[in-house]
Amino acid sequence: MDQAQLNWLTNFIWNIADDVLRDVYVRGKYRDVILPMTVLRRLDAVLEPTKQAVLEMKAALDKEQITNQDDALRSASGQAFYNTSPFLLRDLKARSTQQKLKDDFEAYLDGFSPNVQDILTNFEFRHQIPRLSKADALGMLIEKFLDKDINISPFPVGEGSNIMPGLDNHSMGTMFEELVRRFNEDNNEEAGEHWTPRDAVRLMANLMFLPVADKIESGTYLLYDCACGTGGMLTVAEETLQQIARAHGKQVATHLYGQEINGETYAICKADLLLKGDGDAADNIVGGPEHSTLANDAFRSREFDFMLANPPYGKSWKSDLERMGGKKELKDPRFVIQHAGDAEYSLITRSSDGQMLFLANMLSKMKHDTPLGSRIAEVHNGSSLFTGDAGQGESNIRRWIIESDWLEAIVALPLNLFYNTGIATYIWVLTNRKPEHRQGQVQLIDATQWFKPLRKNMGKKNCELAADDIQRICDTFLAFKETPQSKIFPNAAFGYWKVKVERPLRLLSQLTRPRIETLRYASGDEDIRAALYDQLGDALFENPASVRPQLEQLVNDYGQGDSEPDDDEGESSTKKSLPDAKKKKLLSDASWKRDAQLIATATQLREALGDGLFEDHNVFLERVEVTLKKLGLKPGAADLKLIINAVSWRAEEAPAVIKKIHKPGKAQPDPLRGLFETKIDGKTCLVEYEPDSELRDFEQIPLLEDGGIEAFIRREVLPYTPDAWLVEADTKIGYEVSFTRHFYLPPQLRTLAEISADILALEQETEWLLSEITGGVAE
Repeated sequence: MDQAQLNWLTNFIWNIADDVLRDVYVRGKYRDVILPMTVLRRLDAVLEPTKQAVLEMKAALDKEQITNQDDALRSASGQAFYNTSPFLLRDLKARSTQQKLKDDFEAYLDGFSPNVQDILTNFEFRHQIPRLSKADALGMLIEKFLDKDINISPFPVGEGSNIMPGLDNHSMGTMFEELVRRFNEDNNEEAGEHWTPRDAVRLMANLMFLPVADKIESGTYLLYDCACGTGGMLTVAEETLQQIARAHGKQVATHLYGQEINGETYAICKADLLLKGDGDAADNIVGGPEHSTLANDAFRSREFDFMLANPPYGKSWKSDLERMGGKKELKDPRFVIQHAGDAEYSLITRSSDGQMLFLANMLSKMKHDTPLGSRIAEVHNGSSLFTGDAGQGESNIRRWIIESDWLEAIVALPLNLFYNTGIATYIWVLTNRKPEHRQGQVQLIDATQWFKPLRKNMGKKNCELAADDIQRICDTFLAFKETPQSKIFPNAAFGYWKVKVERPLRLLSQLTRPRIETLRYASGDEDIRAALYDQLGDALFENPASVRPQLEQLVNDYGQGDSEPDDDEGESSTKKSLPDAKKKKLLSDASWKRDAQLIATATQLREALGDGLFEDHNVFLERVEVTLKKLGLKPGAADLKLIINAVSWRAEEAPAVIKKIHKPGKAQPDPLRGLFETKIDGKTCLVEYEPDSELRDFEQIPLLEDGGIEAFIRREVLPYTPDAWLVEADTKIGYEVSFTRHFYLPPQLRTLAEISADILALEQETEWLLSEITGGVAE
């Protein structure tokens, strides 16, 4: 069948929706009927020649009470699928009543093999039958697909000069993909969820295969897509590999594997492969809502030669994380690995965006013992380049990839290339068999300006990669040379140390009554406790049991009679009652007694030490310690800290607070690392200072920094904060990729001559306008 005939046939089926379903569904629901009916009609036509043989085999198997019948029935049908009902679609045309047609059609569906049942279930096609029957549209729909003017079967039909050619598997698959594309574009917002534009897929396939085109040998190759959608990436990749192999005189066999969580999309993918006659590939596609790639890996023990995907980005994977036991319990070897001396190196990203976990999943399936290893092409948005701090999942994945020297290139794509997003997107190209000239390096390609505009937008998509654009990108990739659009960097250029920099805590202290009084509500919920104290008085602290009934009533009623403005409308709304946990704490006698004891202890300290200002917090702490012993008071460490914090405040001019004094000879001075020499009681001592959390800072230092961390700190930190020190134990390594930094071109400023010319032109225009207003009379 030539292309014109194929286009005509596609249009005919496309128009069935408007002809039959216009009064039954809204337009967006047409595909829920047309796509499964297209599949059914093709399968029905393919099975027709062997229908009787299947029925006879079925009867024989039943007679012998054989339960596992699938292989025998497939053999009888000569296909990877079969139907054991007594009907073909043409047998259902002449049913006398709607109910009879509905019953027989359902029996016909029930006769299909399990793999087709899986497709129908995920299409949810059986849910459509009652509606079609009630609208008296089911019979008309079947008749349209059996129209004598079309031929969806693989066999020629007709007589003499009116013979219509058969539709081979490849043409059938092409037609089905075209229908899917049209329905997706008809519903643009949803299209991009499961349908990657073919121009982007062709580019990904070329980036994956071209570097090893001359190394592909005759043999079998496994292709994998972990978020396969409708299967377009797999089929385009397969076609590209076959073309390259033929061009190099090789014969290759390909096996496709995919996983897809969306049921309908999975059904489309599996149906497409069945229609193309690839039953084995259809069996290797796993999907449906229960088959999340992250939480339920369908190919745990498999490794693949080539992998590509367009995973969901910017989407939560929280439900998957919970099914996997949460961050603390997650031990999946795909996401908790060994790297950089860490036996539990975590690749677990934020639960709000799991796109990089799909990449980690594919990296776990690389072949490490074959000449070609594995090659990967995957689409991501910009967040995969830089989100995640050093030591967090996203950064750890980038670090693992780059330090393993697997990242060949990242290609920045044009904006608005995809149906459902206009944001920046990037293709990551990875391999565990980098050629020698690429080893230790990463190529960044800015292809954002290489595209052709579309005449009509398709959702957010307003441009495409034409054949010459794809060729230009691939040529740039293969050339591996520095150009304005191609930058090459050593791996370490993307890494950095995240270094914690501390400064000493400096405090003044004073045991004043107002500061001590703040301890009255040290247990928290100050506003609520203050309101309760206003009503119940000192009894709350001195004998809370005596006011227990009133306290319970006040706590239970708190806020219920009040109202507060609504954020959206400005109208008042009733406050909610207090949470049970907060109620329990407010009703706890121990919390009130604790706060009373804090005030009592602080008051005794004030009486002993006075309310004078302590300008050296170290002296204050010593005096407090001595006084507590003298008074026989033993507050807990947490309570003592509350008292100290309540009567102390930060002051730049105060001496630094000493955390530890080292014994002589046990350590050497090292101010850069927090070991300072100072005089205490006239003696030189080596001390560590208490860090001030409010002055804590973090420096991001490139791994390629000349002189390393120490040189950077001495040059960029100590001249401005000479009392700062770094905490080496908390240093972490992170990786990020900044396209903006490497490809940004500042706007070119106009010359003075151009500015002067513009000013002169404006002056002349102003004079002309003034002349028009005044009638040409000069002032």
